[in-house]
Amino acid sequence: MELVRVVSHNTHKRMVSCLQGHIGADAEKRHKKLPLTALSQAMVEGGNQLGEESLIGKMMEVCGEAENRLASELMQHELQIEKDVLDPLSQLAEVDIPNILKQRKQLAKLVLDYDSARARFSIISGTNTQALTAKADLLKEEVDEAMNKVELCKDQLAADMYSFFSKEGDYARYFVTLLEAQADYHRKSLTVLESVLPTIRDQQDSWTEKPAFGTGLDEHLKRSGREIALPIEACVMMLLETGMKEEGLFRIAAGASKLKKLKAALDCSTSQLEEFYSDPHAVAGALKSYLRELPEPLMTYQLYDEWIQASRQDPDKRLQALWLVCDQLPKNNKTNLRYLVKFLAKLAQESDVNKMTPSNIAIVLGPNLLWAKTEGSLAEMAAATSVHVVAIVEPIIQHADWFFPEGIFCLFVCFFYVSFFVFLFFCFTVSLLYVRSTPNKHSDHSLRRGSNTLGRKQHTSPAFQPPLPPVEAPGQGHGAGQVSQASVEPQPQAPPGGSGPDGAQHSVAQGLAAPAAAQHTEELR
Repeated sequence: MELVRVVSHNTHKRMVSCLQGHIGADAEKRHKKLPLTALSQAMVEGGNQLGEESLIGKMMEVCGEAENRLASELMQHELQIEKDVLDPLSQLAEVDIPNILKQRKQLAKLVLDYDSARARFSIISGTNTQALTAKADLLKEEVDEAMNKVELCKDQLAADMYSFFSKEGDYARYFVTLLEAQADYHRKSLTVLESVLPTIRDQQDSWTEKPAFGTGLDEHLKRSGREIALPIEACVMMLLETGMKEEGLFRIAAGASKLKKLKAALDCSTSQLEEFYSDPHAVAGALKSYLRELPEPLMTYQLYDEWIQASRQDPDKRLQALWLVCDQLPKNNKTNLRYLVKFLAKLAQESDVNKMTPSNIAIVLGPNLLWAKTEGSLAEMAAATSVHVVAIVEPIIQHADWFFPEGIFCLFVCFFYVSFFVFLFFCFTVSLLYVRSTPNKHSDHSLRRGSNTLGRKQHTSPAFQPPLPPVEAPGQGHGAGQVSQASVEPQPQAPPGGSGPDGAQHSVAQGLAAPAAAQHTEELR
């Protein structure tokens, strides 16, 4: 019994120390004194001070309200624990068991009194004198009375102990009640949190000011509502203004502090970028860092094997193989790669000044566009694939207008060509009927028009079949990055407004040469 009392007392003491409210206080006072209540008040006040324009302020206000609801649940939980567990456990340890122990002590005392009376009676009962006989009768009564008290006390003690052991299941139930109350409290707290989490997550997801560096391309574009990633477009705009003739662009490292500042500015989508126009190497470094920190390379893990396989093709088949792989890129990746490659092609046109030929650009920038999905450092991955990556990126830059023809959609182009051919064929037929009554010079002129028209119809859009690869002029090196128009197979003529590879090259060159950065960017798109 003493052991049960000690164990129950220690458990009660530790359980009280786990409560955050004041024991015995009423509900309102207990709620005010809870640490969660103080935290809730601090969060709500902080959110009000920061205002609705701050995401931190919004989050603190929502979290403060949630913490207040959790504090209410905790207060109700502790009141229940105090009523259903602590009070009965205290009654057991401090009242019920001590009463039983007192009964045992009382019984021990009564037994001693009985033994003393019986001993005195035994001494006197051995004499036969009349005086001692009278005293023996008194002692006999005292012994009988002590015996009765002992029996009564024994009966009471036995009844209390039997009662305790019969209620042991009820006492053990206190600990079941404790766990049930805790489970109920946590379920209610979880309900509170689950009701708040969707709201706070929606606010977090709707907040567009998120870092671009290290964020997936699709996520960044979806969140910002853009077609071109902000770091790519911003860096290209700045480089078009001040970096096209900078020697060693993308090769010479920028200052670490300036690069860190520019990346942080791009992460928070600030428009205050004027100070970076004077440091094109920092801008180029930021562009390389963005490409390198993408969770997946711009040219994708999925097509890595296809890219490498295409780079191993014979020179006469390599461009065609690369075009087929490029056409498989996801929409967002292809759009951003096209934008970047168009810029790099324009940069390579200034290679006489900036020394950045397509080969040099591919060497320094290629490992940031494509790498293997393997364990290891970036340097190890770059070293493992650098040769193949250069063989992939260099021809794409050299023949940017062939890989990414600009203008109207290819389907519309084909429809336009077919319709235009039917019209010209009709005109050609009419002219043949007319030529019989006209001089031969008209017939020659019509035939020339007809032959030109037939030449146009020989080619279809790259959207339907791979276009023929460009052919370099005799005597022109592979790294020069220029394609001879005289040696290229006849390409579809662009509809009015400029389309097709030649038209796209002309429009991009004009746009990139314009003074405004916005015009440069629109042409690169």
